[in-house]
Amino acid sequence: QVQLVESGGDLVQPGGSLRLSCTTSGINFSLYIMGWYRQVPGKQRELVAPITSGAVTKYTDSVKGRFTISRDNAKNTVYLKMNSLKPEDAAVYYCSARISPYTQIYWGQGTQVTVSS
Repeated sequence: QVQLVESGGDLVQPGGSLRLSCTTSGINFSLYIMGWYRQVPGKQRELVAPITSGAVTKYTDSVKGRFTISRDNAKNTVYLKMNSLKPEDAAVYYCSARISPYTQIYWGQGTQVTVSS
């Protein structure tokens, strides 16, 4: 059974930092494309950053220079370090896993990030 469990969401002030973690089981983690998405009520889920099995990364324009995605294959865990957080970064953040861009995507349950003073 595939499981993705996110953690690290919290309430933070604008300009603050958070690190999200997603620990997986039931998959051969090192082979999977991992990703972080986010969603706010009434909007589509947005891809924030993927990281390939070879640790190639991409970022949506709004987070470039502020967010960093990384992975630890020994721990079956993917991270999202978020710096200089803005109110518009507030969302539920979801971890994803897929073996290729054309196959089934697995999701975590989400973790809430709130950015407010």
